[in-house]
Amino acid sequence: MREIIFDTETTGLDPKSGDRLVEIGCIEMVNRVPTGETFHCYFNPDRDMPAEAERVHGLSISFLSDKPRFHEKAADFLEFIGEETMLVAHNAGFDFGFVNSELEMCGLPPLSRERMIDTVAMARMRHPGAKNSLDALCTRYGIDRSHRTRHGALLDAELLAQVYVELTGGRQIGLSLAAETQAIEVTTLSVARRTRPFRPARPHAASEAERAAHAAFLETVKSPVWND
Repeated sequence: MREIIFDTETTGLDPKSGDRLVEIGCIEMVNRVPTGETFHCYFNPDRDMPAEAERVHGLSISFLSDKPRFHEKAADFLEFIGEETMLVAHNAGFDFGFVNSELEMCGLPPLSRERMIDTVAMARMRHPGAKNSLDALCTRYGIDRSHRTRHGALLDAELLAQVYVELTGGRQIGLSLAAETQAIEVTTLSVARRTRPFRPARPHAASEAERAAHAAFLETVKSPVWND
């Protein structure tokens, strides 16, 4: 099963008010295992970068000014995610909203919400009442995020991929399949040979008294078959 874990960075919170997508990072997973295939791109938003947004992700307009516009990379992005692959994001409605806004501006159809898997909703069901930010989930599951000093789409997608594995069964997933396919190790037990003391053969010849008693018993048998 192929899935795409992705994250976005933007100029703000609402594409309807003119905020734009400035970074997207995607991680390919097959059967909950990262394949090493990624898609990552920065975009020139053709607008200013609010200071509060820059404090979150550190992407300045100066840095983004020579980057491609979304429409220049839209085909590559859509090719990477495919047409039916499920798309996993943290607070996925936010990311879908920005991606679909950019696609609309390119004259392209939006991503279907039926493809959306929201890890925030999953975390709330699994840990009701707890903090379910990406940082909090990394802490809960022991995922190293020490290198995450600021938000970054590809880095956050990599962390989310690990969180998603934990939310969907953890590293125990697939153990039943592994048990069926692994070779069974057979251990040969060595039994130590016991040392027995020597015993001579027991005498087995009948005594005169035993032979006499046997003959007397035979006399009592009526019509013995050995006389036929």
